[in-house]
Amino acid sequence: MSDTKFQASEAFAMASNDRTDGNATVPPPRSAIHSGDNSVWADASPLLHAACQDLKEGELIHGDNFNLYAAMSALEIMDPKMDSGIACKYYSLEEAIEDGAAPIPISVDKTTDVRCTIDIMDHLLACEATWHKGHSLAQTVYSCLYLLQTERTSSHALLHSYCKVIQETCKEVLSVVSDARTHEEEDLFTMSYGLPLGGNGDEKCLSMLNAVEETVSRQLRACKASSSKKRVSEDIEPLQNNPDLEEGYCKALLCRLRFRKHFYHLLISMRRPQGRGLELGRKHIASCIAEIDSIRKSSMFLRARAQEISGQNRSNTTASGNQPIGFDASINCRLAAPTPPRAIEILSWEKALDYFVKLLQDLDHICSYTLDPSLEAALLFVVNFQKSQPDLVSRAHLQILLVQGGKLYGREPIFSVVIRAAGLPEFTKSHVIQENEFMVQLGQLVINLLKILCTNAAWQRRKLGKMLQDWRVTYVQLELAFEKEFGETSNISDNKHISITIFQQILPWVEEQTYWIAYRFLILGFELELYSVHDYCMVYWYIYAVLTKLAEKKHIRMAMSSGTAKKKTKKKRDYLKDARTDYQIPAAVLFLQSQIYLAEGLSMMLAALRNEHKLVPPQSPFNTEREVFMQQFELLQKACLPDHVSYVTFKESTIHADFSTQVLSDHFKEAHRIAKDVKSSFAHDADMMAEIRRIEQVAEHNNIALNVISRVGALEPSLKISFTFTHHPFFATAIVKRS
Repeated sequence: MSDTKFQASEAFAMASNDRTDGNATVPPPRSAIHSGDNSVWADASPLLHAACQDLKEGELIHGDNFNLYAAMSALEIMDPKMDSGIACKYYSLEEAIEDGAAPIPISVDKTTDVRCTIDIMDHLLACEATWHKGHSLAQTVYSCLYLLQTERTSSHALLHSYCKVIQETCKEVLSVVSDARTHEEEDLFTMSYGLPLGGNGDEKCLSMLNAVEETVSRQLRACKASSSKKRVSEDIEPLQNNPDLEEGYCKALLCRLRFRKHFYHLLISMRRPQGRGLELGRKHIASCIAEIDSIRKSSMFLRARAQEISGQNRSNTTASGNQPIGFDASINCRLAAPTPPRAIEILSWEKALDYFVKLLQDLDHICSYTLDPSLEAALLFVVNFQKSQPDLVSRAHLQILLVQGGKLYGREPIFSVVIRAAGLPEFTKSHVIQENEFMVQLGQLVINLLKILCTNAAWQRRKLGKMLQDWRVTYVQLELAFEKEFGETSNISDNKHISITIFQQILPWVEEQTYWIAYRFLILGFELELYSVHDYCMVYWYIYAVLTKLAEKKHIRMAMSSGTAKKKTKKKRDYLKDARTDYQIPAAVLFLQSQIYLAEGLSMMLAALRNEHKLVPPQSPFNTEREVFMQQFELLQKACLPDHVSYVTFKESTIHADFSTQVLSDHFKEAHRIAKDVKSSFAHDADMMAEIRRIEQVAEHNNIALNVISRVGALEPSLKISFTFTHHPFFATAIVKRS
């Protein structure tokens, strides 16, 4: 520890013991930390100062048993980032209250009191948005001293009701995130540190808020009646002293109170079982967004009033720009032990409002979902929902909606969901085979998949990669169980015939789902920017291999499902007669085929550029191309997805690629043609139509780029080739320019 660091820290400590409040100096006879029954605190500054004289930069004072492992958990005394006590203005809430940091009433002047109350509301909103972003509750929302002892605010109805609803809101948000267990990615989010959260229930909290809202509404009506010279039917005390400001302050308060009320109602509605509160939730969302618009509009009035007051500290966390009263970010810093306190920058007021608008839009997306009992529809909804990059709170609500009590939406048993996804008849949902241990295991995998898809992209990719082996093992176990029980198919009962049908259709569905997870794992790498341009060749080649298998398994599963349906409606003789004549490749398989051509075309184009030295991989003594291949696809290789795919097969497939063969194969033309042909099958699906248009654009632009390269020659020195994702999030578009 350097002398400079110590002296600066010591100066800070001396300054903190000799604080000034206005013109009066606060005497320092009190101890900074109160001694307990069995402990006495002593000033160690002289000892540390003496040690600094002898220590060199980087040296430590340590005991004999101190080692490298302990050093990882060591705290550096007087380092603000490590020592939770060094930067504290107050060492306890009582000390802060005694010092007048959170006065009640805020001011004897009613106008000032109302203005300061609005500033507190705005700063709390900014703190709440910052907390939602993954920061500590203790250092954000509960940096408000009024929230730590709400009983002190009971004489201030406006502030008291607002603090109570904030506490209840925090409790609800903590509950949904903890229940969803998506907080492993933001580990500090659910730590409440023993802080006073709501405990009186929503009825008392809302009754107080409603009473205050009604009072302010009457004050606003009285103000408007007075300005229009109408007679007021009741004698109502004004909100504050200045009649010219009454309407502006009433409106500013009302929109903030109403936003709080509707937001809390929204959280309660979305927690109702089986999605019963979604429709009501959408109404509260609309009200919340309308109140946010009113909150934004109130900023002009509040800033105009703030400009009339000189000498105020400015802040970007309030609409007025004034520094809020009653906050101290360091008051709870010791609650963050054993981790050092984080340096938290509270979001600005504007960014906080933007965050809540985005949150409400994401929650509205969830509330608008029709709760389709199809697993494929549920998975597609989650994937599309994730495209907007929702934050933790909305993702937690989605997971709670999807999986309730081990059932889809709390309604559909998972075995029934699997039966429907595999294309089996409805009567098989009650079959005794659902009690098979491997079927139970499969159901749990489906639940885990739904939960994983609700996490953030990084956590999702990590978990999906590890899950692949579980799906692969479950498939093998189901296959072995099928062979063991139904090895001999002659002389079996009708019930066993049903069991065989269930196994035969679930097995290809499990394979199809496994390859879908593998595909999701690969494309998430683009979203997370895990691939360099030199990796694109192997990545698209692997996507091509996985999509080929996915299309094959989907085709088999859909063909079997189609066959099962036909057997119900046709006689056996007619079924065999028509099997070859009326079967067509499903549109879903054709759509995958267009993606297969696109991935193959990109991998071959990139391979040709590499082979003709237009795309030279970086030379590194640590990572060869083989090692990069294993690093990128290790989890897929461990799960043998697909079979017989390795670095050797990748090299064999791409080593001879050149632009003459690339033009002949016409991968991009085929991708464009199939995408165009399949459009009519998805005319009523807006999301699919948008995806098909993106694929068409990538195929068309890459085909043009390929023709230019072939005509000019890849070896032309002036030719510059780059790749961008302007048309599609993970299928690249080649850009060809001449310098």
